[in-house]
Amino acid sequence: MFIGAQVSLYPMTSDFVGVITSGLQAIDPYRGDLRIETDDISTLMVGAPEPLFGAIRDLFAAAARRPEHVTMHVTLSRGCPGEPDDPTCRCETLQRAQHQSPSERQALAAEAVQAAPDLGVGIDVQFSLYVMGEGDHMAEIYGCIDFLKNSGTFLKSKNFCTRLRGDAGAVFETLRQAFLRFGPAEGHVTIDLTASANSPSLR
Repeated sequence: MFIGAQVSLYPMTSDFVGVITSGLQAIDPYRGDLRIETDDISTLMVGAPEPLFGAIRDLFAAAARRPEHVTMHVTLSRGCPGEPDDPTCRCETLQRAQHQSPSERQALAAEAVQAAPDLGVGIDVQFSLYVMGEGDHMAEIYGCIDFLKNSGTFLKSKNFCTRLRGDAGAVFETLRQAFLRFGPAEGHVTIDLTASANSPSLR
């Protein structure tokens, strides 16, 4: 399986280079576990979900600790048939999920969010989960929505997406659980998300 993300950080400040650089420093601990490639538009991260989501979370949390408004856009994908299998993208959660009922997956996902670290950084996210290929896509999406509404980070539903709000630790764990526990374990699943912190619109 191939698991990865394209990540773009957008600081709303003239010191955008400093914000981006400090954010990229936060992912240094993950470089041994992920393939990371940065160009002038985005940063590609490929690897197992634990370090992958940790790196994305810590990148945004580092930028969000500054006072300026910052946003981030992320496209996550697992199981894309157009990508070669990568041995670093191992994930026991996916293997176990294929043998679990929807209610079991929802309960385990909720437990993981409750156990997430508190980073002391409040963020907002809107995201959409896409289950590709054949099968009953809506059953998986509705199961994910039921989990989200009981996750403790759910803010509201919007057209085409769901809003989350809370500490960066809990919000990114909610996203990780949605990505791993809903949709076929061996199927193609993607998430499109936008994160925001320190928005003047909320003041």
